[in-house]
Amino acid sequence: MRHWWALLIALAGTIMLAVIGTTPPAPVAADPSGGSFSAARAMIDVRAIGHTPHPTGSAENARVRAYLMQRLAGLGLEVRSSGTPMDAAVAARIAAWNKTPLVRPDVVNIVATLAGRDRRRPAVLLMAHYDSVWGSPGAADDGAGVATALETVRAVLAGGRPARDVIVLLTDGEEAGLLGAKAFFARDPLAKRVGVIVNMEARGGGGRASMFETGADNGAMMRLFQRAVPGPVGTSLSVFIYQHLPNSTDFTPAKRAGYAGFNFAFIGRPGLYHSPLATPDALDQGSVQDMGGQVLALTRALLAAPVLPGKAADITFFDAFGLALVAYPAGFGWALFGLTAVLLAAAAWRERGGRDVPRGIGATLALILLSAGLLYLANLVSGAEGPVNYYDRLAAIPRLQVQAGLLCVAAVLAVGAWIAAGRRSVAGLTAGAALPLLLLGGLAQWAAPTVSYVILCPLVLAAIAAAVGAFVGESAGKVAGVVAGALVIGFLGALTFQLLQAVGPDTPYAAALPLALSAVLVWPLMPDLERRRTLAVAGALILVAVGIALWVRLDPLAPSVALFSRAG
Repeated sequence: MRHWWALLIALAGTIMLAVIGTTPPAPVAADPSGGSFSAARAMIDVRAIGHTPHPTGSAENARVRAYLMQRLAGLGLEVRSSGTPMDAAVAARIAAWNKTPLVRPDVVNIVATLAGRDRRRPAVLLMAHYDSVWGSPGAADDGAGVATALETVRAVLAGGRPARDVIVLLTDGEEAGLLGAKAFFARDPLAKRVGVIVNMEARGGGGRASMFETGADNGAMMRLFQRAVPGPVGTSLSVFIYQHLPNSTDFTPAKRAGYAGFNFAFIGRPGLYHSPLATPDALDQGSVQDMGGQVLALTRALLAAPVLPGKAADITFFDAFGLALVAYPAGFGWALFGLTAVLLAAAAWRERGGRDVPRGIGATLALILLSAGLLYLANLVSGAEGPVNYYDRLAAIPRLQVQAGLLCVAAVLAVGAWIAAGRRSVAGLTAGAALPLLLLGGLAQWAAPTVSYVILCPLVLAAIAAAVGAFVGESAGKVAGVVAGALVIGFLGALTFQLLQAVGPDTPYAAALPLALSAVLVWPLMPDLERRRTLAVAGALILVAVGIALWVRLDPLAPSVALFSRAG
């Protein structure tokens, strides 16, 4: 316990894995065979679509529509437009939102069909929206999604005529209230032929593309996703969370109507959401490659399936650093819960660590309260306590992430200084620190089993490391702790990074739970700390975080802020 080497090695592994899990792949140039997804090719369409704002009903919207219909026809698809007149109230609202009279008060979808070899089979629908908000070129939202659909169809055609139809639905009026998608699924006769949907969206301008939402009863569909998609990104946690958020995409009306499907998006570079700066040059081409690679692999698997997977019970799934998808029946979480409890109890008994169990329990509870409190208060200092511009807060997310990271480290050090001195049993400390979290994991497994992996998988690795140390020896236990620590903290670090991108401006204290889970692995590797010096370091980190919060609060409105959100 006197040296830092074990913790430093674990943290080095953590950083490497977290970077792997959050970094998009490099964009791919156009290949001679044409069978791969190429971000370079997709960007040609992004530049044509997203060089200027094109909201619903505008002349630019009509220009983009004409370009897209020509592109789809050039690929050999049967193309038509499908217009739905707006009622007077909707048209007036959109005209006021666009701050310009409507050229055409209709919502006009583009519907294109690539005929498959067997047209009796249910079709695969690729969906994205081609309108932007007023004042934003919309290169990412949703030029990237539209371009991904076009490049996916081109790559599919490079392999010959598919076994079943591909329908491309490019909706209009998404930004005005999902108008095009609602019209298609309510009235278009082609909707009855749809067997599965792949939707593409964006909220920002970069980052990993994640499959964040599915239709109900996703078990069989997700097994196909697991087999088909290399480099997958997606979690059943995001599926659960999105079910309980007020947010919506074009997939929302389809999901409510009972369609099976997959929803992809990237949310990095969040300041570019609905921004006048959301140009093609600002878009991360790696994110386009990431989304396109996953969408193409999934689309090919769906097209090739003799029968599309039917409804089956939801499963628990998560990606391991974007390298592979881990999936298991939701009920298997009870086995993880039981194994963790047995291993922790056995390890603590073996080391006679009962005296350290209460210390560990107190440490976890103190860390959760301290970190959540610091994160909440610093967020207030940053300006979250009053009326805020949503888009200005999005632009501040990178600084808010650094602020949260400093506060989390400070909290771990402060609590670690209290528990390090006088501990006798690593297993006892680990068991105690894990116990409140294990009880929370059991509650999650009972109430929402597809999200319990976030708690139970880290805890089972911590329990294995503690058991190795107790039954094999201290050196072996330290090695096991380093490996488990790198895996767990790297995984939770990547998850927290994405979590703060999604909800950081509003609820940064959501990071308290993954922090507490990480601390179960950190504290056993931490050497004895001199309390006064450690608390001084923690205090310094808090002061720096408060300085960042004041910087965010006092900064002028970001130039990336959506034009329609500005006062006046």
